[in-house]
Amino acid sequence: MSTLTFLGGAGTVTGSKYLFDTGDSQVLVDCGLFQGLAPLRRRNWKQPPLDLDRLDAVVLTHAHLDHCGYLPVLVRHGWRGPVFTTEGTADLAAIVLADSAHLMVEEARQANEAGWSKHRPALPLYDAEDADRATRLFRPMDFEVVRAVADGVDLEFGRAGHILGSAWAHLTLGDRSVVVSGDLGRPGHRVLRPPQPRPACDALLVESTYGDRRHDDAAATALFASTIRRTAARGGSVLIPAFAVDRTEVILVELANLVRAGEIPDLPVFVDSPMALASLRVYRQAVAKSWPEIRPELMHGEDAFDPGRLAELHTATQSMQANDPKTPSIIISASGMATGGRVLHHLKSMLPDNRHTVVVVGYAAAGTRARQLVGGAREIKIHGRYVPVKAEVQVLDAFSAHADADELLAWATGGPAPGTAYVVHGEPEGAQTLAERLETEHGWTAVVPRDGERVLV
Repeated sequence: MSTLTFLGGAGTVTGSKYLFDTGDSQVLVDCGLFQGLAPLRRRNWKQPPLDLDRLDAVVLTHAHLDHCGYLPVLVRHGWRGPVFTTEGTADLAAIVLADSAHLMVEEARQANEAGWSKHRPALPLYDAEDADRATRLFRPMDFEVVRAVADGVDLEFGRAGHILGSAWAHLTLGDRSVVVSGDLGRPGHRVLRPPQPRPACDALLVESTYGDRRHDDAAATALFASTIRRTAARGGSVLIPAFAVDRTEVILVELANLVRAGEIPDLPVFVDSPMALASLRVYRQAVAKSWPEIRPELMHGEDAFDPGRLAELHTATQSMQANDPKTPSIIISASGMATGGRVLHHLKSMLPDNRHTVVVVGYAAAGTRARQLVGGAREIKIHGRYVPVKAEVQVLDAFSAHADADELLAWATGGPAPGTAYVVHGEPEGAQTLAERLETEHGWTAVVPRDGERVLV
């Protein structure tokens, strides 16, 4: 009988790794990097938690770092097997991994020059060569196509509607089947069509990022518009730390809608992230080619991603010029949790000025700077120095690409009850709340697995 081992994404919203072992084959679903709290990040540096000689394949549900960012570590340790993805995930993950490697190398360089690292010398977890070797292993698949990925293991992808290319994974392991949700999107995603219903399965792994929360879209849109108006009226600018992949596109579509409706002033909008700009090109190509994931209404007419005064900041010089905005503007910069990237320079410049506003538009993991801002921190540490927080901080969870509690429950229960539902990829309270709702409202057997736990499928 096949086994499943939870090597990450259990009890935390990061580091997703689920190892399936049939006895003859091993397949790892997702290969995520741990982010956030230092004890979690240190796990990235340990020996890979599986026998690479026995690993036959990796399956990636989507291109966010907490699901694909550990893959170059496997490659650095010598693994060269196939990595099965959708076309969109292959395109975006190549961008994400290259950017991650660049940031790691740059952060190590800065730490060594400034002397603020405890390590002598500071080293990157992986570099551009590792990331490039990892992307060469990709084997793109279409949605709704069944393919053998290892001896006795078949795979089918279904649309998850979280980011472009995102999928739930349906694995058939002999006479047993498992569905891994990956990260699920929202029925009202501004760019992508809703998640497809899941098939029947013996075991279901369902994410729980927002397992104990609900999104209020109408209130969030109104608050977003009023925040921009209020900030511009006092001569300030709005800084949006946004995930480069998908969140930037969602925010641009929302800004375009608000400008066209006359809800906000027509301000310059700067996208300041090489990865976000590369991602935007992929999304625009998907719209132009009418990919089945894209909402039909975006495929005709004017550019849905242009609010009117869009400026793309490609160079470091352009980025530095936007650090201290003289007139009201909107700056969208990565990373979304403010763990690295150009947004840190904008935060250093703008947080001490009470004219400005920082808008947190998605999930902020524990231990990240974005989480500190959400929690009301009066200062945050950036590049070895503490920066006072005097700017306004606004939180808008409804712009998250993650399904909320009711949406997760509706998707999970949209198919026949599995033998067991494993609630993963959530902080303890959110995961436990969703598991309890599955049990009490639907009579399911639902558990929150322990990190490192092994179960029979």
